[in-house]
Amino acid sequence: MNLPKMILFDYGQTLISESKFNGVAGTNAVLRYATKNPNNISAEQIQAFANELNNDIGRYKPDVRNAINIEIHNHIFQNYLYEYFDIEIGLTHFELEKVFWDNASPGVITENIQLLLSYLKETGIRSGVISNISYSGETLANRIQLMLPENEFEFILATSEYVFRKPHNRIFELGLRKAKLKPEDVWYCGDSTYFDIEGASNSGIQPVWYTGALESDNKIEPVKGTIIIKEWLELVEILKKTKET
Repeated sequence: MNLPKMILFDYGQTLISESKFNGVAGTNAVLRYATKNPNNISAEQIQAFANELNNDIGRYKPDVRNAINIEIHNHIFQNYLYEYFDIEIGLTHFELEKVFWDNASPGVITENIQLLLSYLKETGIRSGVISNISYSGETLANRIQLMLPENEFEFILATSEYVFRKPHNRIFELGLRKAKLKPEDVWYCGDSTYFDIEGASNSGIQPVWYTGALESDNKIEPVKGTIIIKEWLELVEILKKTKET
């Protein structure tokens, strides 16, 4: 196993540990900015309809292998959701999704991720992010910058901006092309054995399964050859040993 020239990271439950999603709390926060809601539609009604829409487009299926590999941008989703109820919100698309996300899924940085990123900087190992997320790339980058201000990520890819979502090889290929590196020069860290670990492995990238912030047990076993860690300092030690060999 060669020392990587670059390590790419997932976002949710990898860089940032998010609390359990609460769509009603997020929508309640958004409705505080409503300039028009003629039928007094509640946050509960809106979220129930959002769940129906997500089901229609194939999101969040219990069997992840049957979930869609195409990302729907949140701004488009917001348009349908609120215009359906004739609701107008006095916020820009970016402001609306930030208010929703901050209230629906607040997060904290994962333990010792800062120490790992500092080690990568010291040793000249490049870094970046590829995240399955419907929020805009700008909103994702702003949250990461706010919570990890000393990061040196060369790019932050939000699948909302690039059509394909993990585990599709197209999104990993884009990351490799932006990095101008071969698959064997890159490691990918994530919490999902399907989206992250299988996706990276199938693209020829060394997968690293981070289990330190898992919300629930994965039902799919990681592929053979996966580096498995529960703590980011474990990865630092693995990198040190790899560097020595």
